[in-house]
Amino acid sequence: MKTHHYILITALLFVLVFYDQDLGLNLGILSIIYAVLTLFKTPEKNKTKTFYILFATSILSSIAFAWYGDFASFLAVVSSLLLLGYKARNRKMNILFLIPVFIVNGCTSICRIFSFDQWLPKRNVSGLWQKTLAFILIPLVLVSVFFGIYSAGSDHFAALFTDYELDLNLWQVFCLSVLGFFIAFNYWNFAVERLIYKSHYVLDNDFRKDTRIPKPTYSFLDLDTERTSGIISFFCLTILLVFFIITYNYEQFYEVSKTPNQLSEETHERVNAVIMSIIMAILVIMFYFKSDFNFDPKAGLMKILAKIWIFLNAVLVLSAAVKNYEYIISYGFTYKRLGVFAFLLLSLVGLALTFLKIQKKKRNAYLFNTMAWYLYGIILGCSYINWGGLVTSQNMDRKNFNVNYHITDVNFSEKALLEYAADKRDWELQKEIEEKIKNEKSKTFLSKIMYYQTIQ
Repeated sequence: MKTHHYILITALLFVLVFYDQDLGLNLGILSIIYAVLTLFKTPEKNKTKTFYILFATSILSSIAFAWYGDFASFLAVVSSLLLLGYKARNRKMNILFLIPVFIVNGCTSICRIFSFDQWLPKRNVSGLWQKTLAFILIPLVLVSVFFGIYSAGSDHFAALFTDYELDLNLWQVFCLSVLGFFIAFNYWNFAVERLIYKSHYVLDNDFRKDTRIPKPTYSFLDLDTERTSGIISFFCLTILLVFFIITYNYEQFYEVSKTPNQLSEETHERVNAVIMSIIMAILVIMFYFKSDFNFDPKAGLMKILAKIWIFLNAVLVLSAAVKNYEYIISYGFTYKRLGVFAFLLLSLVGLALTFLKIQKKKRNAYLFNTMAWYLYGIILGCSYINWGGLVTSQNMDRKNFNVNYHITDVNFSEKALLEYAADKRDWELQKEIEEKIKNEKSKTFLSKIMYYQTIQ
């Protein structure tokens, strides 16, 4: 099949699966179809190990959305399909260009759609396709457009057609057709601007040979002065961080216990301070090791001090993680408290990659390129696991278990709540949960969320 066949088929499927339906199983089915069609359309030279991994994660993310239908799984399936289509076009394209490419394509798609010669076949077109396009599609589009114009300008003209009852929402079909075609066109026929291809080397992980010669960053500082400045800066920052770790841990683990609200506020403030500290630490190291001092034979001491600073920052992250765990043990699980672990994990990954950047003499782009993949991995992890069920199952053994909170603010906790209601003989709670499950099960097939179909 040609590109225009993929566009028209998937646009039609979009209308069929979403017409008069809620978001649910339909998006999972459509996403799997997109992934499979991408596999068939992609040339063999672009079917790399990364491509096959992205194909697998696209299928798994589609299943996750069909199962849960929440924002995390939606974000996972969208990012997986965009990455899959992106790598299918060019296996060497950098992941950081993904968002700019699709934003530019979304903005320029109106112009590109009407450039028919660029995406419709120019020759060797079958007579059936020519007749379908000329005798059906083009007249249908023109009639639809002018029908809308005339109906808006004349009530009597509109009444000629509205008096007949047609069990079809034409406005919904039109909107779905436009949206489905827009998505299909930009997925199957996106363009990568020449400027991006030319700028691709900017995000390479390794230095080019012509940039490996040590030279000062600024004209008003010579190389020796800048190197000495780095040594002094890292030494002072290390001493400062040692004192901060001592006071930070004293405040967290040895001060007098406070009320839950005070403890919650202080915990979040301290975690935010730790994360901001890590970000600033990485930025400082990126500044000093952007190019020159990676290859300076006299920068050995500065590298050692930088690595010590990275290690101390890792200790700070682990201290924050221990306190967050203690906070969870005392007051229970919540999405935010689990999210803190995710942020701290990403902070540790960032520090480890910064260490590798210095050790292996990588460019700053190496950090962004690699962190983008780890961030994608976090998104996948959030979409595949029933965090709401985990939170509820862990909390319901607590004496201060808040049932209303887990009903209204925690997703996919119904299985655990039914167990809790049966254990406590709370028939009113059981009836409320069963009613919610019944409403979910009563949805039409394509609107269903599969999680609820597994609850007996």
